[in-house]
Amino acid sequence: MKLLGISGTITGSKTRVVIQKMLEDIKCSHPEVDIELLDLKAYDLQFCDGRNPADYTGDTKKVIEMVSSADFYLIGTPIFQGSITGALKNLFDLIPPQHFRNKVMGFAATGGTYQHYLVIENQLKPIAGYFRAFVAPGSVYAHNDHFNAQNEIVDPEVLKRMASLSEELVFMQKMLKEPQYS
Repeated sequence: MKLLGISGTITGSKTRVVIQKMLEDIKCSHPEVDIELLDLKAYDLQFCDGRNPADYTGDTKKVIEMVSSADFYLIGTPIFQGSITGALKNLFDLIPPQHFRNKVMGFAATGGTYQHYLVIENQLKPIAGYFRAFVAPGSVYAHNDHFNAQNEIVDPEVLKRMASLSEELVFMQKMLKEPQYS
């Protein structure tokens, strides 16, 4: 079972902090889960231009393969101008939709206003619906106030939501992979 955590931005660090913490927590409580982090900041992705995904090279090809080979996802994005990042949208555009079909997705977002949590409901979950992915019922939104000066998450309610979403993701993935009984 391979869980891919995606930090869907090329700027800032709060989103990566949230995703990394959740991945570490999952690895501690579920050592059987293979964990990988895709930090878009570390890759030079080409813009999606409509070509066959197999025709991309370099970092773009590597990232397409990382995403396509994962069994389930924890996807994070900062909210800019009331929307997901262009980097994350580009990633979604690069991946053939069938690679997300029937896979579990969980979402986390960070932002500077308390209203931006709605982006998870109004943008990310509909994208998952288009992909025909299964979406964890919970989500995490972390405001700048939820971090201390060392960029650590200190708000107990946010930490609780992170733990809850982590468990939902693993539970859903395990239930989907259980043998079906007739």
